Order: sequence, then C-alpha cells, then structure tokens
Amino acid sequence: MKLAKPLSSKVQTLTAINGQIERALQNLNYGAYGHLIQYFGDHRLPRQAKQLHARLVLHSVTPDNFLASKLVTFYSKSNSLTQARHMFDKISQKSIFSYNAMLIAYSSHDMYADTLKLFSSMLSSYSTELKPDNFTITCVLKALSGLFCESRLAKEVHCYALRCGFDSIVFIVNGLITFYSRCNEFASSRVLFDRMPHRDIVSWNSMIAGYSQGGFYAESKGLYKEMLNSSVRPDGVTVISVLQACGQSNDLVFGMEVHNFIIENEIQMELWICNALIGLYAKCGSLDYARSLFEEMSERDEVSYNTIISGYMVHGFVDRAIDLFREMKQPALSTWNAVISGLVQNNRHEGILDLVREMVTSGLRPNAVTLSTILSMFSYFSNLKGGKEMHGYAVKNGYDRNIYVATAIIDNYAKAGFLTGAQQVFDQSKSRSLVIWTAIISAYAAHGDADMAFFLFNEMLNNGIQPDPVTFTAVLAACAHSGLVDKAREIFDSMSAEYGIQPSVEHYACMVGVLSRARRLSEAAEFISNMPIEPSAKVWGALLNGASVSGDVELGKFVCDHLFEIEPENTGNYIIMANLYSQAERWEEADMVRRKLDQIGLKKVAGSSWIESSGGLHSFIAKDTSSEQTEEMYKVLEGLLGMMRKEGYILQDDIDVDSVYV
Repeated sequence: MKLAKPLSSKVQTLTAINGQIERALQNLNYGAYGHLIQYFGDHRLPRQAKQLHARLVLHSVTPDNFLASKLVTFYSKSNSLTQARHMFDKISQKSIFSYNAMLIAYSSHDMYADTLKLFSSMLSSYSTELKPDNFTITCVLKALSGLFCESRLAKEVHCYALRCGFDSIVFIVNGLITFYSRCNEFASSRVLFDRMPHRDIVSWNSMIAGYSQGGFYAESKGLYKEMLNSSVRPDGVTVISVLQACGQSNDLVFGMEVHNFIIENEIQMELWICNALIGLYAKCGSLDYARSLFEEMSERDEVSYNTIISGYMVHGFVDRAIDLFREMKQPALSTWNAVISGLVQNNRHEGILDLVREMVTSGLRPNAVTLSTILSMFSYFSNLKGGKEMHGYAVKNGYDRNIYVATAIIDNYAKAGFLTGAQQVFDQSKSRSLVIWTAIISAYAAHGDADMAFFLFNEMLNNGIQPDPVTFTAVLAACAHSGLVDKAREIFDSMSAEYGIQPSVEHYACMVGVLSRARRLSEAAEFISNMPIEPSAKVWGALLNGASVSGDVELGKFVCDHLFEIEPENTGNYIIMANLYSQAERWEEADMVRRKLDQIGLKKVAGSSWIESSGGLHSFIAKDTSSEQTEEMYKVLEGLLGMMRKEGYILQDDIDVDSVYV
C-alpha cells in the first residue's frame, strides 16, 4: 500500500527528526541525562521522563549516582515511591546526594518512620562521604516533628547541627523550632527563635503556630504583635494561628483586630482563612456574625459547615445546628460526627441512635470519632450493654486499637462498674500513651481503689510516661476518695517541684475536696485563703460539700456568700444552705433561703438516678412512688441500709427528712 505524497513526506521528516534525537541522546553524558530527567519532572512531563528512563534501560545504561538520584526524585514527585526506592536500592555506591534524594522522597510524603529508618541505615554505613548535610538534617527534623516521640534523637541531631555550624542556616533552625514546639518544649524553641540573627516568615509562623497549638494563646498573640513591628509581614498562615488562639481564649476584641488586618492588607480570603474567621466568631458567641460570614462565602467545605454547626451546639442552639445540618445534601462523616457530638454535649440523647442509623443508611460507617462519642453517651447513663456492643463493633472493625476509642471503652466500663473489663482493655492496648494510662488511673480513683491507682501511676512513670495536669487530677481524686490527706499533699507539691506543672484551679479544688472529705474543714478554708489564684465556684463548692456533711452551718453560710456572688443562678447552692439550716433546726433562716430562691425565679430540678435492668433503663427521683413495685423496692432499700450499718457506715437517719428542702 502506497502512502499519499504529503503524508509520506511527513513520515520521512519525523523519521529524520527521531534519528537526530537518537544520535543526540547517544552523545549525552550522565549529567545531561540527569538534568533532562529533572526538566521533565519540573515541567510535569512524566511520559517523556519515563520514555527516557526506558531508553536507558533498553540500552543497558547503568545510571551513576547523580542520574539515579534524579530518577529517585522524579518518581517521588510522580507519587511512585516504590519505583523511587527501587532506583535507590540499585545504586551501588550511595553518596549523601542519593541518600538525601530518598530521604526527601519519604519526608515529602509524610513517611516519617521510613525517613528515620533510612537515616539510621545511613549512619550505620557511615563514611567520610556520607556526612549528613543541611538537607539531611532538615528531612530528619521534619520526620521527628511528625512522630512526636524521638526527643533524644532530635537533641542529638541538634547537637550535630551545632557542631557543623548549621545553626546559622535559617531553614535548619526553623525545623528545630517546629520540633521543640510540637514536643511542648517551648522554652527551647523560643531560645532558638530569639537567637536567630535573621528570621523569615517561616520562623515567625513556626513559633506563633507552636504557641497557638500548644495552648499558649497569650504568647501566640504577643508574638504576633512583635511581628507587626518587625520587617516581616504576617501572611495567611500567620493569621490562621492567631485567629485560632483568639477563638480558644475567647478574645473577640483581639480577633477582630486580626480580621481588620486581613482586610486592610488585602490578604486573600482563602477558604481556610474564612473558616478560621467563622471559628473565631462562633467560639466567642457572635453566632449571627459567624453565620453572615458563612452565608457570604462563595465556596464552602465540610470544615465550614462543621465550624458553624459546632458553634451552635457549644452555645446551646441545638435546633439551629440541626436546621443547618438538614440543609446539606450530602453531609460528610465529620459533619455527622459534629452533630452527634453536639447532641451528646447538650444532653439531647433522644434520637441519637436513630441519627447514627440514618448515617449508616446514607452509606457512611461510624469511625473512631463516632464510636468515642456514642460511648461517652453510654457512659453518661452507665449503660454497660451499649458499651459492650460498641466495644464489639470496634474490635470487628479494627477501631479498638484507636487510643481514643480504647479510652472511651475504659471510661464506659468504669462508670458502669465493670472494672475487670476496663483493666482488660488497658492490658490489651499495644500503644499505651498518657491518655490511656490516665483513663485507667481515673477508673480506679473513681471506685476508691487508691492502692491500684497509685500502683498504675508508678508503673506509668517507670515506663517513661510523664504525667500531665489531667493525670494529677485523677491521682488527687484517688486521694480524696480514700481520705489520704498526706499523700495528696505530697502529690500536689510534686507537680511544680518535680514535673514543672503549675497547679490549676482544678487541682486546688481537688485538694480542698481531699481536706473536706477528711473533715479537716479549717485546713481546707486556710488552703483556699492561701491560694495564689482566684478560687472558682468548684473550689468553694468542694468546701460547701464538706460543711454540709459535717453540719457546719456557719462555714456553710460563709461559703455560700461567695457562691451566691459567683454563680447566683445555681439552685444547688441555695438548696444545700437551706438543708443545712433545717438540719440545725434554724427554720426561719431555712425559709429565708427558700424564699430568696423563689424571688429570683429559680426552681429546683429534681435529681434523678437510673439503673439498667433486663435491657431497659429505669429512672427514678427521691421519694419516688410512681413504680408498681414501690413497696418491694423500699424493702430492698431497707435491707441495703441495714447492711451498710453493719459495715460501719453512719447514716444520717436522725434527720427529719420532711424538713429538708429537696
């Protein structure tokens, strides 16, 4: 078959060109091949790069170090990590250049464990030619920051950087700042930051973000102010961190100043900046303004919806959150979780399981967040059956290895009185982080088993896990339930002396609770008077409970004077005071407190208890006679009271219960 003349001419021309390219390629050296591979990679021409590599293989060309490293980089950028590693492994004499190519490949794909494993391999084959350089150090620091667990190795890398003079290289110091910040070693990161002769935008953003993410909101905002007076102009990344700090610290005024800076400096209102602004206003209670920003957005993602829905839920506007949720055509799993979590937080438990079923019907399956939330609801009701069902689902779907799910299961079992099950979950946990240690310590503390709580606390320390403020709250609670005053003082004093943790108002409340439960009320009152921070309602409440148990009317009156001022709408304080007066037969004063309660329009909400039995949840209130089995129930109660007396418990049965305001 003969080709048409014009087509034949084109074929001849292309054949000639290909021949010229073939001859040209034959004359290229390794360096030229490497630069050509890099060119194709940089200009997103993967097909041409692969064709060139195939030609090298076809002609049995063995790449040298430089060319092989360029191929590693190309395949990494093409998301072909397996091929990149294959090329790396074929290099017979690896140089620091080829190691860096593979380290960067792993690091850029967030494969931090592989990064450190390769770095360790490089060090084990150490030679003068394999001396880590600034690129090596940067990759390793990024991996360490991502893993959060290699503080010792990071400090060795830091020392190496100092010895080699890399501490003057800005991006090396930026990596160190990021690492120390993520490990909550802010003193170290701030020293590095302050010593930098020249700071770029990454330096400022790393330090500001570190403070914000670590909960040091005042420091984050303060450094932002310093940045405004520097030669480096804040960018979108900067304002995101500061807006988050403002939202978390409920600082609406400062947040509005940042918003104004964004507008005045014409920082582009990217989606993530809009979401941060919505988060600021929603967290600070300016929900109408947050909603107006939401409505003005030309583009919204699931974060946008989740932020405004969570804002409504946090401030109690559950119906508005549900209405917005129902406007969505296909809510993401994270949005379903935000709604379910909000309902649990607002004690709107009815219908939650139906909502979960609706979510499953839509094609989404519960994840670790969903399970943790549902488990917290079951914990609220001490629902052991539901907790076991969720545990079974977690095991079947592999979520039992999730630290937050495991913690929620432990909490559920503990609150339902199933300590054996809680201990089994802890024992089977392969990754024992601080969170799960604290959960099991809290479980035993809540059940008054101080010996086991302290044993686990010491085991945790022996395993190299350092306690945090929540852990100390659990340990102090164990002391309170067991009346261990001296041990509580020892633990409380060790917080700052040994662990560098300044006690919060929560810890002071725990100590007051310890002293009050031990009926050392004068010591508790003195402890409060010596507090370096303002006592909260929880602190005074702990002392009021002690006064109530001891029948100390004058102390109760003194405490209530503070509580009525701090939380004037808390009916519980008025009721405890009225009951104290009644127990002391000071009827006029008891009536006075009750009248005050009525005058300010507060009503006592009857407290209820519940029990799970035969698959059902039964709720009842004090003096409840609504059940058909009331007579049998009270007979059982009398039997239990008799058993308690035999065990040595002193019951306050000499009180005229009809005189008590319930």
